[in-house]
Amino acid sequence: MAHLLNDTMQTVVPASFPLFQQTLHLSFAQMGWIAFALNITASILQPLIGYVSDRRPMPFLLPGGMFCTLIGMFGFAFASEFWMLLVSASIVGIGSSILHPESSRVAYMVAGKGRGLAQSIFQVGGNTGQAIAPLIVAFLILPNGQHTYLWLLGLAVIGMIIQYYVSRWYKDKITLTKLKAAKNGQISKEGFETKNSQHSKLFIACTLLILIVLLFSKFVYLAGMTGYYSFYYAESFGVSLSQAQISLFILQFAGMIGTLLGGPLADRFGRKPMIWFSIAGAAPFSVLLPYAGPSLSMVLCFFIGIILMSGFSVIIVYAQELLPNHIGTVSGLFFGLSFGLGGLGSVVLGSLIDATSVQWVIHLCSFLPLLGLLAVFLPKGRTAVSAKV
Repeated sequence: MAHLLNDTMQTVVPASFPLFQQTLHLSFAQMGWIAFALNITASILQPLIGYVSDRRPMPFLLPGGMFCTLIGMFGFAFASEFWMLLVSASIVGIGSSILHPESSRVAYMVAGKGRGLAQSIFQVGGNTGQAIAPLIVAFLILPNGQHTYLWLLGLAVIGMIIQYYVSRWYKDKITLTKLKAAKNGQISKEGFETKNSQHSKLFIACTLLILIVLLFSKFVYLAGMTGYYSFYYAESFGVSLSQAQISLFILQFAGMIGTLLGGPLADRFGRKPMIWFSIAGAAPFSVLLPYAGPSLSMVLCFFIGIILMSGFSVIIVYAQELLPNHIGTVSGLFFGLSFGLGGLGSVVLGSLIDATSVQWVIHLCSFLPLLGLLAVFLPKGRTAVSAKV
């Protein structure tokens, strides 16, 4: 629920680009910079927060992160200049940078043997929030204006309450495991069994590099879709921007389903097959999307969402099992990279749209999922990274 609320508020920002373009007369490049500010703060801070919390868990950060998001939503409600939008986006990014590594750690702690399922449940909250955001923009923010952001403060308050109770459980769990640590050296102060990686540093580095390339293909593509596809859809099919938001809702709603299915399927069939399918499997649909009509485009968005978003939680668990003593660092790194690549992609794609056209950029983005073919070079999950836990 906390992830749902956070990602609802975070995704409302790029989904509101049509409003900012109309009210503040922003260029596509400026809208890209807003997305960059939102995502780069999370990209930089998440690995740092994960690294620090690996050594000293900080349960109080959970409600604190949601408070930052509340301040950011307040800023968006009253922003009248481009720089104010940048500052507000950065504050929301800070809130997300706190939530993701620490909440992912909690999901890992409660997972038992179903780590893929646990991470999927956590991720599906975020995907549900991402699916809800375009509807909030289409039916609440666009018709009623920028001050409607004030309604989102209530979501932030609810999130703070939820995270407060989660942080209490987290704190009690840490206390309990410290008591166990006094009797059993196999338990770390963070509550995980200490287990050294069985692979060389070169092997780990090469594997992580492949995973990062896969994240690049996934999140730059999603940045193009969430930030600019509504403009493409409205322009291509002669509908309003509010109506075009429905295509993004379908994409994100399908992503919610895909995320929920991805983890359990990876627990059953292995991490590598699921990672490979989740990105490369979306390529036929993404390549066809720019040539489809309005109805078929909705169908393709559904298949792209359900396939493409099924693999992120699997990638995180794959990396966590590769480096079992650095759960927070790995979670922060991969969540941070997802935001950073998305933010950088938004800037580059927005600038390309200003220089060319939105149609050209959407066609270019359609080929990004083909990079998922690199997943064939990953070691088999069951033997190399212990997919079955």
